[in-house]
Amino acid sequence: MLLRLFLLFTIVPMIELALLIKVGQHIGAGSTIAIVILSGIVGASLAKYEGLRTFQAIQNDLAAGRMPADRLVDALLILVAGVLMVAPGFLTDLLGIALLVPPFRALVRRYLKRRFETKFVVQGFDGFRPQPDDDFIDVEARSHDE
Repeated sequence: MLLRLFLLFTIVPMIELALLIKVGQHIGAGSTIAIVILSGIVGASLAKYEGLRTFQAIQNDLAAGRMPADRLVDALLILVAGVLMVAPGFLTDLLGIALLVPPFRALVRRYLKRRFETKFVVQGFDGFRPQPDDDFIDVEARSHDE
């Protein structure tokens, strides 16, 4: 795991830097910087839209008494996409934008669920139903003026 993280944090930035240099040589430094900034703005807008949409879906699921498991994974993937969009570079922007597209996010979600189900015990959730409690006291409030 440590080796994977080391490779992720060293090789990916090197590849990003090499791509930025190559693109900058072909279209110019100003255009390259503009593309990186524009992709960040577009990505942030799309992340905000998808995040708010997913948040509303989570609230709807909870109000209906359903566990929003898929929506929570979507929210995590949208957060990861937002972080990727902030990082300067073409590969991270491409992956970030891909994670913001619902069909691609669904593929990643299915993969993650299969991977987690083999490592963790998954229990069902059939909604919250409060049980009657003997310690419950029903009271009625009145003001002193009455």
